[in-house]
Amino acid sequence: MAQDLVIDPEGWLVAAERHESPHYNERPDEDAEPHVVVLHNISLPPNRFGTGLVRDLFMGELDTKTHPDLTDLEGLRVSSHFFIARDGRIEQFVSCAKRAWHAGVSRFNGRDNCNDFSIGIELEGTDFVAFEEAQYQALVKLLGAIDARYGLSYIVGHSDIAPGRKTDPGPHFDWVRLNGSRSAFGSPQFAGAAARLQLSILEQSFARA
Repeated sequence: MAQDLVIDPEGWLVAAERHESPHYNERPDEDAEPHVVVLHNISLPPNRFGTGLVRDLFMGELDTKTHPDLTDLEGLRVSSHFFIARDGRIEQFVSCAKRAWHAGVSRFNGRDNCNDFSIGIELEGTDFVAFEEAQYQALVKLLGAIDARYGLSYIVGHSDIAPGRKTDPGPHFDWVRLNGSRSAFGSPQFAGAAARLQLSILEQSFARA
Protein backbone atom coordinates (compact mmCIF):
# COMPACT_ATOMS: atom_id res chain seq x y z
CA MET A 1 0.00 0.00 0.00
CA ALA A 2 1.29 3.43 -0.88
CA GLN A 3 2.51 5.60 1.97
CA ASP A 4 0.25 8.48 0.95
CA LEU A 5 -3.24 7.42 -0.09
CA VAL A 6 -5.25 9.55 -2.49
CA ILE A 7 -8.97 9.76 -3.23
CA ASP A 8 -9.61 10.76 -6.82
CA PRO A 9 -12.15 13.42 -7.90
CA GLU A 10 -14.79 10.71 -8.38
CA GLY A 11 -14.48 9.59 -4.77
CA TRP A 12 -12.44 6.40 -5.24
CA LEU A 13 -9.32 5.54 -3.25
CA VAL A 14 -6.67 4.99 -5.88
CA ALA A 15 -4.80 2.25 -3.98
CA ALA A 16 -7.85 0.28 -2.79
CA GLU A 17 -9.15 -3.00 -4.09
CA ARG A 18 -12.28 -1.75 -5.84
CA HIS A 19 -15.68 -3.43 -5.93
CA GLU A 20 -18.69 -1.44 -7.13
CA SER A 21 -21.62 -2.34 -4.92
CA PRO A 22 -25.14 -1.88 -6.27
CA HIS A 23 -26.21 -0.75 -2.81
CA TYR A 24 -25.93 3.04 -2.92
CA ASN A 25 -27.78 6.14 -4.02
CA GLU A 26 -27.11 9.85 -4.47
CA ARG A 27 -26.32 12.15 -1.58
CA PRO A 28 -28.53 15.18 -0.99
CA ASP A 29 -27.03 18.19 -2.75
CA GLU A 30 -26.19 19.89 0.54
CA ASP A 31 -24.14 16.83 1.62
CA ALA A 32 -22.02 16.51 -1.51
CA GLU A 33 -18.94 17.04 0.69
CA PRO A 34 -19.22 14.45 3.50
CA HIS A 35 -17.65 15.61 6.76
CA VAL A 36 -18.29 12.74 9.19
CA VAL A 37 -16.68 9.29 9.31
CA VAL A 38 -18.56 6.47 11.02
CA LEU A 39 -16.49 3.51 12.25
CA HIS A 40 -17.98 0.02 12.37
CA ASN A 41 -16.84 -3.54 12.93
CA ILE A 42 -17.99 -6.58 10.98
CA SER A 43 -17.23 -10.28 10.66
CA LEU A 44 -19.03 -12.96 8.68
CA PRO A 45 -19.92 -15.47 9.93
CA PRO A 46 -19.80 -13.77 13.33
CA ASN A 47 -16.35 -13.92 14.94
CA ARG A 48 -14.68 -15.39 11.84
CA PHE A 49 -12.24 -13.46 9.69
CA GLY A 50 -10.89 -13.71 6.17
CA THR A 51 -13.88 -15.52 4.70
CA GLY A 52 -14.65 -13.07 1.89
CA LEU A 53 -18.29 -13.03 2.95
CA VAL A 54 -18.28 -9.34 3.88
CA ARG A 55 -17.48 -8.57 0.27
CA ASP A 56 -20.32 -10.86 -0.84
CA LEU A 57 -22.75 -9.10 1.53
CA PHE A 58 -21.89 -5.62 0.28
CA MET A 59 -22.08 -6.80 -3.33
CA GLY A 60 -25.50 -8.41 -2.85
CA GLU A 61 -24.04 -11.85 -3.56
CA LEU A 62 -24.11 -13.47 -0.12
CA ASP A 63 -25.30 -17.08 -0.08
CA THR A 64 -27.01 -17.20 3.29
CA LYS A 65 -27.49 -20.98 3.06
CA THR A 66 -23.79 -21.66 3.62
CA HIS A 67 -23.89 -21.04 7.37
CA PRO A 68 -26.76 -20.99 9.91
CA ASP A 69 -25.63 -17.66 11.35
CA LEU A 70 -26.17 -15.99 7.97
CA THR A 71 -29.86 -16.74 7.55
CA ASP A 72 -30.97 -13.46 9.13
CA LEU A 73 -29.11 -11.59 6.38
CA GLU A 74 -31.25 -12.97 3.57
CA GLY A 75 -32.36 -10.08 1.34
CA LEU A 76 -30.42 -7.47 3.34
CA ARG A 77 -29.18 -4.61 1.19
CA VAL A 78 -26.28 -2.86 2.90
CA SER A 79 -22.90 -1.47 1.97
CA SER A 80 -20.04 0.61 3.26
CA HIS A 81 -17.61 2.89 1.54
CA PHE A 82 -14.57 1.05 2.90
CA PHE A 83 -13.59 -2.25 4.51
CA ILE A 84 -10.25 -2.72 6.27
CA ALA A 85 -9.21 -6.38 6.61
CA ARG A 86 -7.20 -7.75 9.53
CA ASP A 87 -3.98 -7.44 7.51
CA GLY A 88 -4.67 -3.76 6.73
CA ARG A 89 -5.83 -4.32 3.16
CA ILE A 90 -8.43 -1.73 2.11
CA GLU A 91 -11.39 -2.52 -0.12
CA GLN A 92 -13.81 0.12 -1.40
CA PHE A 93 -17.41 -0.62 -2.36
CA VAL A 94 -19.03 2.79 -2.87
CA SER A 95 -17.57 6.07 -4.06
CA CYS A 96 -17.26 8.63 -1.29
CA ALA A 97 -19.28 10.94 -3.52
CA LYS A 98 -22.24 8.56 -3.20
CA ARG A 99 -24.43 7.55 -0.28
CA ALA A 100 -23.55 4.08 1.03
CA TRP A 101 -26.03 2.20 3.22
CA HIS A 102 -24.04 1.63 6.40
CA ALA A 103 -25.61 3.67 9.20
CA GLY A 104 -29.26 2.62 9.14
CA VAL A 105 -31.61 4.43 11.50
CA SER A 106 -29.28 7.02 12.98
CA ARG A 107 -28.92 10.53 14.33
CA PHE A 108 -25.96 12.86 14.87
CA ASN A 109 -25.77 16.53 15.83
CA GLY A 110 -29.53 16.89 15.56
CA ARG A 111 -29.77 15.30 12.10
CA ASP A 112 -31.31 11.98 11.16
CA ASN A 113 -30.17 9.70 8.33
CA CYS A 114 -26.42 9.83 8.85
CA ASN A 115 -25.83 8.06 5.54
CA ASP A 116 -26.58 11.40 3.90
CA PHE A 117 -23.47 13.16 5.18
CA SER A 118 -21.06 10.45 6.33
CA ILE A 119 -18.47 8.00 5.06
CA GLY A 120 -18.64 4.48 6.49
CA ILE A 121 -15.52 2.48 7.32
CA GLU A 122 -15.92 -1.16 8.35
CA LEU A 123 -13.06 -2.72 10.30
CA GLU A 124 -12.91 -6.50 10.15
CA GLY A 125 -13.42 -7.39 13.79
CA THR A 126 -15.88 -7.89 16.63
CA ASP A 127 -16.77 -6.37 19.98
CA PHE A 128 -14.72 -9.09 21.67
CA VAL A 129 -11.19 -8.98 20.24
CA ALA A 130 -8.57 -6.31 19.71
CA PHE A 131 -8.00 -4.87 16.26
CA GLU A 132 -4.67 -5.39 14.51
CA GLU A 133 -1.88 -2.85 14.31
CA ALA A 134 -2.05 -3.07 10.51
CA GLN A 135 -5.69 -1.96 10.66
CA TYR A 136 -4.87 1.14 12.69
CA GLN A 137 -2.06 2.03 10.32
CA ALA A 138 -4.33 1.64 7.31
CA LEU A 139 -7.13 3.57 9.02
CA VAL A 140 -4.89 6.56 9.75
CA LYS A 141 -3.74 6.69 6.12
CA LEU A 142 -7.31 6.34 4.84
CA LEU A 143 -8.56 9.08 7.15
CA GLY A 144 -5.75 11.29 5.87
CA ALA A 145 -6.90 10.72 2.30
CA ILE A 146 -10.53 11.48 3.22
CA ASP A 147 -9.54 14.67 5.02
CA ALA A 148 -7.38 15.79 2.10
CA ARG A 149 -10.30 15.39 -0.33
CA TYR A 150 -13.28 16.48 1.78
CA GLY A 151 -12.15 17.84 5.16
CA LEU A 152 -13.11 15.90 8.27
CA SER A 153 -15.13 17.46 11.09
CA TYR A 154 -16.04 14.39 13.17
CA ILE A 155 -15.19 10.73 13.64
CA VAL A 156 -17.76 8.68 15.54
CA GLY A 157 -18.64 5.05 16.17
CA HIS A 158 -21.77 3.37 14.91
CA SER A 159 -22.80 3.10 18.56
CA ASP A 160 -22.72 6.89 18.83
CA ILE A 161 -25.23 7.48 16.05
CA ALA A 162 -27.46 4.49 16.85
CA PRO A 163 -27.20 4.10 20.65
CA GLY A 164 -29.02 1.10 22.05
CA ARG A 165 -29.20 -0.47 18.60
CA LYS A 166 -25.52 -0.77 17.72
CA THR A 167 -22.37 -1.31 19.80
CA ASP A 168 -19.60 -1.16 17.21
CA PRO A 169 -16.73 -0.53 16.76
CA GLY A 170 -16.88 -1.85 20.32
CA PRO A 171 -14.88 -1.63 23.55
CA HIS A 172 -11.68 -2.98 21.98
CA PHE A 173 -11.38 -0.12 19.52
CA ASP A 174 -8.50 2.05 20.74
CA TRP A 175 -9.67 5.65 20.51
CA VAL A 176 -6.63 6.77 22.48
CA ARG A 177 -4.32 5.30 19.87
CA LEU A 178 -6.27 6.95 17.06
CA ASN A 179 -6.26 10.24 18.94
CA GLY A 180 -2.47 10.15 18.99
CA SER A 181 -2.50 10.33 15.17
CA ARG A 182 -5.19 13.00 14.76
CA SER A 183 -2.83 15.51 13.20
CA ALA A 184 -2.39 13.12 10.26
CA PHE A 185 -6.05 13.50 9.29
CA GLY A 186 -7.01 17.06 10.12
CA SER A 187 -7.62 16.75 13.89
CA PRO A 188 -11.39 16.18 13.69
CA GLN A 189 -13.49 15.94 16.83
CA PHE A 190 -14.09 12.55 18.44
CA ALA A 191 -17.65 13.31 19.45
CA GLY A 192 -18.79 9.90 20.65
CA ALA A 193 -19.29 8.51 24.15
CA ALA A 194 -16.76 5.68 23.80
CA ALA A 195 -14.02 8.03 22.63
CA ARG A 196 -14.77 10.55 25.38
CA LEU A 197 -14.66 7.80 28.03
CA GLN A 198 -11.30 6.43 26.90
CA LEU A 199 -9.78 9.88 26.54
CA SER A 200 -11.09 11.02 29.93
CA ILE A 201 -9.45 8.01 31.58
CA LEU A 202 -6.19 8.94 29.86
CA GLU A 203 -6.48 12.53 31.07
CA GLN A 204 -7.16 11.36 34.63
CA SER A 205 -4.09 9.13 34.59
CA PHE A 206 -1.94 12.06 33.47
CA ALA A 207 -3.45 14.23 36.20
CA ARG A 208 -2.53 11.67 38.87
CA ALA A 209 1.02 11.19 37.56
